[in-house]
Amino acid sequence: MATYKPVVVQAFPKLGERITQDTLYWRGYKTPVQIKEFGAVNKIDFSPVSPYNYAVTASSRIHIYGRYSQEPIKTFSRFKDAAYGATYRDDGNLLVAGSEEGSIRLFDVSGRAPLRQFDGHAKPVHVVGFLSDKYRIFSGADDYSSNLWDIPSATEIVSYSEHNDYVRCGCASKVNADVFITGSYDHTVKLFDARRKSSVMTIEHGHPVESVLLFPSGGLLVSAGGRYVKVWDVLKGGQLLVSLKNHHKTVTCLCLNSSGQRLLSGSLDRHVKIYSTTSYKVVHSFNYATSILSLALSPEDETIVVGMTNGVLNVKHRKPEERKVKSQKKRQPAYRTYVKGRTYMPKQEDFCVSKPVKRVLRKYDKLLKSFQSSKALDAVLEPPIRLYSPEVTVAVMQELHRRGTLRSALAGRDEKQVNLLLTFVARRVIEPRFTSVLVTVADIITDIYQPVVGQSAIVDRQFLRLQEAIGKEIDYQEELLEVLGMMDALFATFTKKRATYLEENRSNGLTETIETNMN
Repeated sequence: MATYKPVVVQAFPKLGERITQDTLYWRGYKTPVQIKEFGAVNKIDFSPVSPYNYAVTASSRIHIYGRYSQEPIKTFSRFKDAAYGATYRDDGNLLVAGSEEGSIRLFDVSGRAPLRQFDGHAKPVHVVGFLSDKYRIFSGADDYSSNLWDIPSATEIVSYSEHNDYVRCGCASKVNADVFITGSYDHTVKLFDARRKSSVMTIEHGHPVESVLLFPSGGLLVSAGGRYVKVWDVLKGGQLLVSLKNHHKTVTCLCLNSSGQRLLSGSLDRHVKIYSTTSYKVVHSFNYATSILSLALSPEDETIVVGMTNGVLNVKHRKPEERKVKSQKKRQPAYRTYVKGRTYMPKQEDFCVSKPVKRVLRKYDKLLKSFQSSKALDAVLEPPIRLYSPEVTVAVMQELHRRGTLRSALAGRDEKQVNLLLTFVARRVIEPRFTSVLVTVADIITDIYQPVVGQSAIVDRQFLRLQEAIGKEIDYQEELLEVLGMMDALFATFTKKRATYLEENRSNGLTETIETNMN
C-alpha cells in the first residue's frame, strides 16, 4: 500500500502590511494600562513642564496623574455638577476648568481650593484655556458666547456672541498673545483677536465642530467635525488645504506630537489615526475597545493617553530603548566542528543507517487519509482556516473534486452548514486564484439544494448574495473586455499610421530616384 500524500496547498504571494519606520515607531508602545474613572473622560491635558503629569476631567472631578502612577496623586472635586476641559497653563502652575453650572474655576496645582471663580456664562462652559501671555483666560459655553477674562482682577474683559450654537472647542495661539479660536456646533470656526470687538475670520467646516488645533507656527489650523478632519491656511484667509475622511464616525479629538510632524485624531469609531503633516496620509492607527472622546500625547511623545465614553482611561508608555551591553560571550566551537564529516562519501563496504523522518499530518489530512470526506470539509470550514487561510479550504475542495467525493461531502447538510458554505463561496468566488474551483463548488451546491429553495430565508438570502456577486463579476469582466477592445483598436490605429508613413516615404524616395535617372 502506497503512503498517503498530504494535500498540496498552492502558495500565493501575500501582499501583507507594509512595514515602515512609522509602523515600527508606533508599535514601540507597551501594552496599555487601564484606569477606570467615574464617568466619560471629556478632556486630557499634559503639564508642559517636567515631570509631565496629566489632568483628567471626568464627571465632577479633575484627577492629576503622574506619568507612571495608576492612582491619582491629586484630586480637585469642588464642583456641584460635571467639570469640563481642565487645561494647564504654559508654566504648569495653574489649572483652569469649566463646569455644568456655568462658572469657571482656576486652581493652583499645589493647592486644593480654587484661586479664582469667573461667573458670567448662563449655561455650561465646555471650553477654557489660557492665552499665551498667561494672564488671560478664554472660554466658550452653551449660551453661544465666547468670553475673555482677566486673571488678576477676576473680571470679564470682552464677550463675543457670534456663534449660533453650542461652543464646544477652542485653542489659543502660541505666537500671538491676543489670538484665540473657537469651534461651534453651528459648523463654523471663528478666529478672535482680543484687540477687536468682533471675530477677524470665520471658517465654514460643514459639520458640527468637535475639536480645533493650531499648529505651533500659527499658520495652519486643523478642525474636526463629522467624519472629516480639515486643514486650513490661516495666513491665506482660511483657505482649505486638505480634507481628510479616514474615520467611519464622528471625529472627537485632535493632537500633535512634539515635533509637529504627526497629527493624531480620535473618533467614535474606536480608532486613533496618525497622519503625516507633510503628505496628510495615514501612517499608522490604533484600535480601542470603545468610542474615544479625548486624546493627549506627552510633551516628549513618551506616553499616549486616551479617554473613552465608558470612563476607561487607556495609557500607553513607550518601551525604553534597549542598551547593548557588551558581555563576554562564551567561546563557541569552531565552524569546522559543525561541518566535520558532512562531505564524507560512503564507501562500498560501509553500512549506511538512514534516520526515518516522521511526518505530522494535519487534521484534514488525517480525515482524508481515512476517507472521511464530509468531516475533512468541516475541518477546513472552521473559522481560523476559513477566514485566515482560505487557500487551504479551496485546496481540500479541489482534492475532494479530484477524488470524485465532493458532491457527497457537500450533500446532507443542515441550514447552518449550508449558510456557512454559501457565505464562503460568495465571498471568495470573485478572487481569481479561487474562481476555477469555487465555480464548480457553487454549481454542485446549487444542484443539490435547489429543491429546498424557498424553505429557509437564511439560505435564500445567501443564494441571492452569490448570484449578486457573480453578476457583478460578470459585469466587471464585460467592462474590462470593452476597455481591452478600445485599447486594441487604438494600438492598431497607431501601428497602421506608422506603416503608412513609412510606405509614403519609401514611395516618394523611389519616385524621386526614377525621375533623376530619366533626366
